[in-house]
Amino acid sequence: MLNEDLKVFATVVEQSSLNRASKLLNLSQPALSRKIAKLEEELGVSLFTRKGKRLELTETGQAAYTYAVEQQQRHNQFMQSISRFRAPVRTVATVGASLTTIQTTLPPLIEALMDKYPETELKLVTGKTHEIVSQVKENKLDLGVIASAIAEPGLQCIPLFQDHLMLVVPRRHNLARFGRTVTMTDLNSLPMITFSKGTWYRRLVDEVFSKYAVMPDTRMEIDSFEAIVRLLPICKAAALLPRSYLRPQLLRDNELISVPMKELGETRRATCLIYPVQPDSGSQALEWAAEIKDLFRSSLSFPGRE
Repeated sequence: MLNEDLKVFATVVEQSSLNRASKLLNLSQPALSRKIAKLEEELGVSLFTRKGKRLELTETGQAAYTYAVEQQQRHNQFMQSISRFRAPVRTVATVGASLTTIQTTLPPLIEALMDKYPETELKLVTGKTHEIVSQVKENKLDLGVIASAIAEPGLQCIPLFQDHLMLVVPRRHNLARFGRTVTMTDLNSLPMITFSKGTWYRRLVDEVFSKYAVMPDTRMEIDSFEAIVRLLPICKAAALLPRSYLRPQLLRDNELISVPMKELGETRRATCLIYPVQPDSGSQALEWAAEIKDLFRSSLSFPGRE
């Protein structure tokens, strides 16, 4: 006796009508009648008595229905019992960010998300801000994290936190003397390590240097915050780095300090989350966006928050 035939038979019984059962099973009434007739032929008994348009179960039909229900219950219990042994269904989330954002904002963010969604496979894509914006808009990426605010049709842009540049020097640097007020003039001819050209942070540094007519002695241009931090004590140089990257432990481990400068407050920018207003079917963009917003609202562990 086929389980599928029993399911069809049980549906007819529960609907008390071939018409209603055929609609529920998406079968024509003649096809449904043939299935019932085939089941009766296999069993060698009549399951229904037909009184006009009404179907009534025979005594054997009642026993067959009880058996069908028990079989379905046992099947459901079995499927539940083996569900814990199945490989979990992994979802994939794609997040785009610039290289500088990956070094600053993303590490604590990704750690928090992976703790909450351990079965999600995360794919990171790097690119310039305009590239990330374009790919999120085209639904090639679920989310983007960018170091600026944008107004783009079809995208939501949510500020996560404010960031700005800070002067970083070795502990024994001349500008690190306690009580000394440092101004932009002090950066003239100062040995410095800067981020590579073409990045958002480099443009921000160049803008502030241009505004105050500062001409530093640029010793190196590097595209890694980690490398800059490690080289500052060796080269006895200074750097302008984003506050979001400068965790206290990082400064202590590399014997560096951050020096307050009033003018650098003007470099304040919002780091933002972007995602499509209408994500593709199956995308978790809206769920992840809501989770990220909650993380930044509720947690003080993210750098750059003020």
